[in-house]
This record gives sequence, structure tokens and C-alpha cells, in this order.
Amino acid sequence: MKIWVDADACPAVIKDILFRAAERTRIQMTLVANRPLRFPPSPYISFLRVAAGLDVADNEIVKKLSADDLVITADIPLAAKVIEKGGYALNPRGEFYSAENIRARLSMRDFLDSLRADGIDTGGPPTLNQSDRQQFANRLDTFLTRARSR
Repeated sequence: MKIWVDADACPAVIKDILFRAAERTRIQMTLVANRPLRFPPSPYISFLRVAAGLDVADNEIVKKLSADDLVITADIPLAAKVIEKGGYALNPRGEFYSAENIRARLSMRDFLDSLRADGIDTGGPPTLNQSDRQQFANRLDTFLTRARSR
């Protein structure tokens, strides 16, 4: 099992949690982004730089993903592809995307996109808070503990 991080949009505080988790569990983690990123030196953490462009990082993650890998992303279409391929998708707020909830998430995303295209301000997600960070850390830890015991 590997951890893949859609790193261009991943908040720094979430990356810090992931860095510590990769070290603690000794699970390989790859950050995928189209710009240089800082990350601690570690045999468990690597970086894959991709070309700039729409969905380039997403497509690279899906291409390299194996079943049972974990992808950290807030990108709902990417999460849908991960689930299709047998992987797991966790967003930075600690919510897992699943076969049961991904269609509803995609529909809501598309609906909000159409509102924005019509000039309606839909706002954005609330700022990531301490509770979100704690939920992410807890869900990640539970997932990694279960994955290592399989």
C-alpha cells in the first residue's frame, strides 16, 4: 500500500500530518504536484513533479495507483476515479469518499459549477479548522492501522 497526495491544493498542515504518519508507519508516500514542494528528507516520502495543466497531477496519480492505495485529495472527480480503480480517497477534512457517497458528491459539485457559470456566488468551503485537522489525523491513523494489520 502507498499513499498518494494531490499536493498542489493540499493544505500545509495536512501535509505535516502526512509526513509524520509516513515516518511513523514506514509507508511510502508520494506527493504529486506541478510545482516544487518542500518536504522533509525521508526514505518514505518522495515527490513526483508533473507538467502544469488541468488534471495532469490527477491523471498521473490514477495511472500509478494500485488497488488498496490511499489518495489524499479534495478533488471529487479524482476521488471517483480512485474508487473505480479500487483505491481509497480521503479529503483534508477527514471524510472518506466511497462508492456509496461519490455520486451524490459529484452531482453537488456539478450543480455548484453550473451555478457559478451562471454568475451566482456559491462561496467556498469553510476554512480548515482544528477540528477538521483532528478528524483528518484520526481517520488517517485508523485507516493506516487497519491497512498494516491486513
